[in-house]
Amino acid sequence: MKTKSGIILIDKEKGISSFNEIQRVRRKLNIKKIGHAGTLDPLATGLLIVLVNSSTKLSDYLLNLDKEYLVEVTVGVGTNTYDIDGEVNAFKDVKEKLEIDVVLSSFKGQYMQEAPIFSAISMDGERLYKKARRGENVDLPQRLVEIKSIERIGDVIYQDNKAIFSFLTTVSKGTYIRSLVNDLGKKLDYPAVVSNLRRTKISNFDVNDACKFEDLSLDNLKIISNLDALSDYKQYELSIDEYNLVKHGRKINLELEEKIVVLKYQNELVGIYEKDGSLYKARRVWNNEDN
Repeated sequence: MKTKSGIILIDKEKGISSFNEIQRVRRKLNIKKIGHAGTLDPLATGLLIVLVNSSTKLSDYLLNLDKEYLVEVTVGVGTNTYDIDGEVNAFKDVKEKLEIDVVLSSFKGQYMQEAPIFSAISMDGERLYKKARRGENVDLPQRLVEIKSIERIGDVIYQDNKAIFSFLTTVSKGTYIRSLVNDLGKKLDYPAVVSNLRRTKISNFDVNDACKFEDLSLDNLKIISNLDALSDYKQYELSIDEYNLVKHGRKINLELEEKIVVLKYQNELVGIYEKDGSLYKARRVWNNEDN
């Protein structure tokens, strides 16, 4: 039986790569075409958006959504990967109470964040982590990110000359939590690493609505439609004349202000258009078989 297009919410377990998680979902559900809307490190658990069949076209639009994470930090040890699984390269005993809440609040807003060298960002046509494994020194790329909310959850535990605490944060596209924790450590004047990481939300999609791999089956499969997946974007119902233009990828005139608009006809996704001067032009077009 062919799995219809849409998105599936998966609660990824610890220790498996996002690629391997997605591929075993593909095999278990016999999906022909599969994709994702943002990966997680093997260390991390939590929400993965899996794109099925024609919904792989949605990747760019879902990657732009804000993400929420629950992060556990260990202060007093540093690694080359900025997480607990990396090679230890720094120690500093924590002998005092730390101003954790003050430092956390200082990150709220926009800042230029340096990517971790162990990351999948490309530089000179090669992934950074490959350069890192060869021990190359590189100027790490920076990007403007936004920390939209950040708040400590629970108590700070001081033990074994370390401090351990957790925080909940909502961040913009492209934010590296490992870099955020490394930067947090610098402000505390201590090395710090991510010791546990869980993605709890992607925009309005919640990990509490996700399915663990072992519980996944065709009998209980919950697929979110393309239109529901794009609920963060302005949606516009086409007239028959507009639909006849859009299904062929033609430009149309819409009295709208949004840069990106989702176009539907008879409550089915037809296209994603972007503003182009006084008109809107096609970025993606779907046919009836795609939905």
